Order: sequence, then C-alpha cells, then structure tokens
Amino acid sequence: MIAAPVGYRCPDCVRTEQPAQPVTVAGATAILKPYVTYTLIVINVIVFAIQYSAGINAVAGEFGMWPVGIAAGGEWYRLLTSAFLHGSFLHIAFNMYVLFALGPTLERILGHGRFIALYLAAALGGAVASYYFSDIRTVSVGASGAIFGLMGALVVAGRRLRYDVTQVLILLGINVVIGFIAPGIDWRAHLGGLVVGAAVAAILVHAPKRGRTAIQVAGVGGVFLILVALTMMRTAQIQELLAPLGVITT
Repeated sequence: MIAAPVGYRCPDCVRTEQPAQPVTVAGATAILKPYVTYTLIVINVIVFAIQYSAGINAVAGEFGMWPVGIAAGGEWYRLLTSAFLHGSFLHIAFNMYVLFALGPTLERILGHGRFIALYLAAALGGAVASYYFSDIRTVSVGASGAIFGLMGALVVAGRRLRYDVTQVLILLGINVVIGFIAPGIDWRAHLGGLVVGAAVAAILVHAPKRGRTAIQVAGVGGVFLILVALTMMRTAQIQELLAPLGVITT
C-alpha cells in the first residue's frame, strides 16, 4: 500500500490516476531539452576544427562527395562524411545558425529518435542528389542538404500544427535563390535535402495513430531505399562512362 494524504492507496489505483505523458503529433513523448540538436552542432564544429587544422581542401578531397571516388573507388562513406564537412568559416557558421534556430523546435515535435532519422535522411538526400546530378569531377561538402531538409520539414510540420511558417518560407526561398545565383554553391544538394526532409516530415507527422510507429518506420525506410536505388543507378552510369578509360572499379 502507498501512503496518501488520507489513509492508504493500492499501487494499481495510484498508477491509473497518474496523468499520461503528453505525446506530440509525431507520436513522440514530449521532451524538455533538444540535446540532439546541440550534439550535432558540437560534432560539426569539432569536425571543422579538425578539418581546418589538417587543411580544408585536403580533408574535403579525402572525405567530400566526389562521384568518381564513390563509383570507381567504392568510397560510399563520402555520401555521409561530406555532410559533416564545410568549406569555410562562413559556410559552417550559417549552417550551424540555422540548425540552432530550427532544430530545437523540430526535435520537440518529432522527439530525439525521429529527429535524428530526419537529419540523416536529409543529409543523405542532399548528397545523393549531388552525386546523381553533378559533374563527376565535382567535390562537394557541407551540411546544407540536412539544413534545407530541416527547413522543409518545419514547413510541413508547421502546417500540420497550424503554425505560422511564413518566416521559414521566406528564409527557404531566399536561400534557394542564392543557391542558383551564387557561384560555388551546390544547389542540387540543397534541393535534394529539401525534398527528402519534407517527405520524411510528412511521413512522421501525418501517420495515423493506429500503427503509427510501424508506418513511420516503413515510410522512412522506403525513403532510404529510394536513395540507395538512385545511388546504385548513378554508380552504374559513372562506371559505364569510365570503363573505356580503363578505370578500375570496385
């Protein structure tokens, strides 16, 4: 028995009277601190510090998104490592600012695990889009694919929750335009991350309550499978292009 203000209560009665923890529209338990967002910022900053000390361009050449290295060298890790590298202080400063501004809101809506899935899917989506549509000599780095994915996701989640997402749309529009007119910006990665981030967010916030987790896992898994299929298609194209040159593929 459990002591109560008056007398004693049985344990089962106490448990049934405890208020249920609030659940978000994505089915996640409400969180207080968005520590995943802060952890991602720390990881990106640490990686950039290492990259800067070793040589920004040298590290980008070893771990950036380089189609020839991926298709001919079997260096698949580049699709993910490229999303944690940056080309300059301004580059990482902008990306981390947007992550700091938008990440906590999305993490509170989606929960820790779903937010990680969203971030990685958008990052991979940006890298795959760059891999698929860029010149094979391109070397691309940056978390911009993931950042654009967060912007797209916040628009989708915000509309679902009837938030005013005007400011996010303006920020998104400005950066999409900049990506097309400024030299040296991989707009393909931006659009790839945006599309994947919005798609994943739609799956997470619009899944019905009944069987929600299973539907979310299947949906997000399907997005990853599509990205894998696109990667395989592009790899076959590049290998066919390089075959007459005698490039050894793996």
